[in-house]
Amino acid sequence: MLDDVAKLGPVMSMGVVGALILVWDFLPRALLPAPRKTPLLLFALLGPAVSALWTGVLLRNDSRGFAFAGSMVLDDFSIFFMFLFAAIAAAIVFSSQGYDQRFEERQPEYYALVLFASGAMMLLAASRDLVLIYISLELTGISQYIMAALLRDERSSEAGIKYLLLGAVASAVILYGMAFLFGMTGTTRLVAPPGEPSIATAVAERGSDIRAGLVLSAVFLIAGFGFKMAVVPFQMWVPDVYEGSPTPVAAFLSVASKAAGFAVVMRIFFEGLADKSISGDWSDIFAIIAAVSMTAGNVMALVQSNIKRLLGYSSVAQAGNFMVGLAAISAGAGLSGGASTVLFFLAGYALTNLSAFIVIIAISDRTGSDLIADYAGMWQRAPGLALALTLALVSLTGIPPTVGFIAKVYIFNAAIQSGGLVWLVVVAVLNSVVSAFYYLRIAGSMFLAEPRSREGVPTSYPLKFALAVATLGILVLGIVPSPLINAAKDAASVFAQ
Repeated sequence: MLDDVAKLGPVMSMGVVGALILVWDFLPRALLPAPRKTPLLLFALLGPAVSALWTGVLLRNDSRGFAFAGSMVLDDFSIFFMFLFAAIAAAIVFSSQGYDQRFEERQPEYYALVLFASGAMMLLAASRDLVLIYISLELTGISQYIMAALLRDERSSEAGIKYLLLGAVASAVILYGMAFLFGMTGTTRLVAPPGEPSIATAVAERGSDIRAGLVLSAVFLIAGFGFKMAVVPFQMWVPDVYEGSPTPVAAFLSVASKAAGFAVVMRIFFEGLADKSISGDWSDIFAIIAAVSMTAGNVMALVQSNIKRLLGYSSVAQAGNFMVGLAAISAGAGLSGGASTVLFFLAGYALTNLSAFIVIIAISDRTGSDLIADYAGMWQRAPGLALALTLALVSLTGIPPTVGFIAKVYIFNAAIQSGGLVWLVVVAVLNSVVSAFYYLRIAGSMFLAEPRSREGVPTSYPLKFALAVATLGILVLGIVPSPLINAAKDAASVFAQ
C-alpha cells in the first residue's frame, strides 16, 4: 500500500501544495510576511518542484509498476508526462508574476487551481483504468473552467460558461464511449497483469467479433477527447475561451490541456485498443481529422486581428500535426517508434507555445491590449521580447534551427515510413507554408512597422527567467535534439511491450 502511495507522490505533491495555498489565504494578514505576493509565488513553485523531485527519485529507484489494483501505472510514459506537466506548471507560475494582480484577492485560488489541474493531468497520464481516467479528466476540466472565468469581466465570464457547457457535453460523450467499451469487454482496465481481465486482452481475443461495437465506442471517445485536444470539428470553444481567459490561463490551456488529451488518447488507443485487427480503423479517422484540423485552423488564423485568437486557431492547426503522428502509428509506423514522434512534438510544442504566450503575457499586461496591431514596432520598445516572440513564431512555422523544425521533420517522416500517408504529409507541408504567412507577418510588423507608442515594456524577473529558459530550449533542442528524442523514445517504449 505504501508503495502505491509513493507512486502517487508526484500527483499528491501538487494537490497538497495547492490545498496549503488555500489555507494560506485564510490566515490573518497580520501573520503573513509583506509583500504578500512574493512568498505566495515561491510557495506555489513548491508544487512542481517537489513533484519533479519525487518523480526523479522514483525514476532513480526504478519504482516502475502497477499501483492501486492496476488502475494506474508508473512507467516511462507517465514519468515523461509528470516531468512535462511539472515544467509547464512552473513556467505558468513564473510568468504570472505581475499579471496575477488582475485577480485581485483571487490570487491564491489561481495558483491552487493551476496546481490542482497539473496534478490531475499527471494522474490522467498514469491512468490505466477507464474510471480513473474519467475522474482525472473531470478534476482537470473543473479546475480549468474556473480558471477561464477568474477575471470575472464580461469576456472572461463568457469564456468560462462556454468552456463549462461544451466541456460537459464532451465529458458525457466520453462517458458514453467508455460505457460501450465496458459493456463489450466486461472490464474497465485498459491493460492488466497476466491472467487478469483487461480491455486489451478482450480485444485481442474477440476483436473481430465485436468490431462494430468497438468502432462505435471509438467514435464517441475520439469526439469527446477531440474537444480536449482542440481538433476539428470539436474546436469551437478555442478562440472565444483563449480570448476571454486570463493570458496565463490561455497559455496553460494551449499546452497542458492539449498534452493531457493526447496522452490519454495514446493510452486508450495504443494500449487498450492496439490489436492489429482493428487498429487500421483508427488510422483513417485520425488522418482525416488531421487534414481538416490543419487546414481549417490555418485558414481561420489568417483573418484574426487578436493575437490570442490567432494562437487559438494556430493551436487547432498544430493539433492536426499531432494527429498526423497518431495516424502514422495506427497505419503501421510502429507503436513505439511512432509514439515517440508524438511525444517529441508535444514537448517541443509546449516549449514553443509557452515562449510565445509568456511574451504576450508581458505585453498585454503593460498595454492592456491583445490586438496584433499593437505589436507594431515592438522591437523598438522591448527588443528582448520581440526577439523571443519571433523565435517562437519561427519555431511554430517549422523553420530551422528551432525545435519546431525538428519536430515536424520527425513526425512527417513517421507518416511517410508508415506507408499510405504521403498525401497527408503533402497536406501538412502546404499548411506549414500557409501558417508562415500569419506567423511571420507578426514578426515583420514588430521589426519593420512604426510603434504606436514609445513606452517600454518592463517585465518581472520571474517572467524573464521563464522566457529565457523557454527561448534557450527552443534553440538548444533545435540544434541538439537527441536528449529529448531519447527521452521520447524511452517513454514510448511502453507501447512495444
